[in-house]
Amino acid sequence: MDVRVMRPSDIPAVQLANLTNLPENYFLKYYLYHALSWPQLSHVAIDTSSPPSNPKIVGYVLAKIDEDNPRTGHITSLSVMRTHRRLGLAEKLMKQATRAMREYHSARDVSLHVRCSNEAAIGLYTGRLGFTRDRVEKGYYADGEDAWCMRLEIEDEDDEADGVSVGEDDHGEVGDEGRQSKGQKKNERKRKVKMGRGLGVGELVEKDDSQREKTTSS
Repeated sequence: MDVRVMRPSDIPAVQLANLTNLPENYFLKYYLYHALSWPQLSHVAIDTSSPPSNPKIVGYVLAKIDEDNPRTGHITSLSVMRTHRRLGLAEKLMKQATRAMREYHSARDVSLHVRCSNEAAIGLYTGRLGFTRDRVEKGYYADGEDAWCMRLEIEDEDDEADGVSVGEDDHGEVGDEGRQSKGQKKNERKRKVKMGRGLGVGELVEKDDSQREKTTSS
């Protein structure tokens, strides 16, 4: 498996992965908007057993910089195909996107949204990637479910250390319905996390964009 920057030619396959795995979908032009506006940030996971002339995309992370705060990155959407989960691809994609935010845009922190019921993704973000829960946004998703807004503070490259583990990270389908854990803390202090050069998934969407750009058919 390999992770590289998303190219405009990858967009149809990225949209297919999104439609296959997630309830929050977008028109092709929205992916193109990300690719052209922030060309270094979005990444795809490639099955290296596929021919170079026709690469098989098995996962992606769609990322951008906050238009209102150029020092803050945002993860718009992330997904890995079921056939390629539990290979560490989600973590690799997230690490690559976060590193690119810092290197190309001097980002100091990263935000994302995740369904309150998606305990597997929350576990990945908090346990493996260092995100903390910032606040709950009521009725964030189109179906009325609440979302955790989560944040990660990142440090300069000179202060970083290696040691990010890669392994079984895709603990279930992104976007599954379910109840929010009663033991979840709604307010956690943000903490800085050392980001290594180790390559670095979950389910993330942006409320306004998903409502405006919602696809009506596949």
